[in-house]
Amino acid sequence: MLGRTSRESPVHAAAAARSGAWSALPPGDGDELIEIDELLDLGSTRQTLATVAAVDDLAAVVHLGHPEQPAELLEASLLSADHSLGVVAAQPVAAEWTLVARPGASGLSVTVDEAGLRDCGEILRSGGLLPQVVPGRMSAAQRLQVAGPDGSLLLESSRVPAGLVELPFSAQLKALPPIWFGLLGSRQAPPAFAQTSQVWLALGPSDDRRGSLRSTLTIFADTGLDLQHLRSHPASGGPHVFFSSFSCPGSGVLATLVAELDAANIANRVLAVLPGENFLPGPKGLEARWTP
Repeated sequence: MLGRTSRESPVHAAAAARSGAWSALPPGDGDELIEIDELLDLGSTRQTLATVAAVDDLAAVVHLGHPEQPAELLEASLLSADHSLGVVAAQPVAAEWTLVARPGASGLSVTVDEAGLRDCGEILRSGGLLPQVVPGRMSAAQRLQVAGPDGSLLLESSRVPAGLVELPFSAQLKALPPIWFGLLGSRQAPPAFAQTSQVWLALGPSDDRRGSLRSTLTIFADTGLDLQHLRSHPASGGPHVFFSSFSCPGSGVLATLVAELDAANIANRVLAVLPGENFLPGPKGLEARWTP
């Protein structure tokens, strides 16, 4: 069985499952392939993670952000969930978002769900449109009622009801980058891998003394690994948590890194092993303006 969160686009999640050939769970030691018939609505992110951890032969399609730069919510949710959970594959899909309305409507007020706002909110607001957020489970017919006679809908192209027309502003959505999804499953240990893969690793230094992060990063450098992503997050009742993402040539190198971290009393947990490298297009770049 394969599911998704209720806040995710069912169209895009299903497209990722098809493109990634996630019609069956990847086999573990001695496991048989489990055929998947449909995407189940598993509720919130927290509910989805708990359900996947508790139910055998259940996996979920989750929004990644980007393989090299994970979405902050997913990182934190994974680390707070059962230790058996991890993301084992990544797949981009083309965005199908389109802006539609009744003929003659101005469409300035846009009825959009959380997934649409996540993917298109910046473009909508920069164009002077006013997003009105509704639950992802709301049908297109219900959203049309919320939009009223002059409002517009942001929908996947395959879900547009008959009688609505695409607005000119919708052309700007064609430039959206692919949306990255991952396959979340439950395993007793991170998968072994011989090919280059993207690894997400959470770190918990034993204390927050001056220089503790530097000594942690030295372990990565000594192992020959170059971090592509590093984010800190406060921890309740202890030192900061750090989330990292890096390209790793094989599970032997990862095992060496983990052993060195353990020896240094640095708590760690692998959150994802995503086969592949050079995940293009890369994360959106920041146009930095430094002090002269």
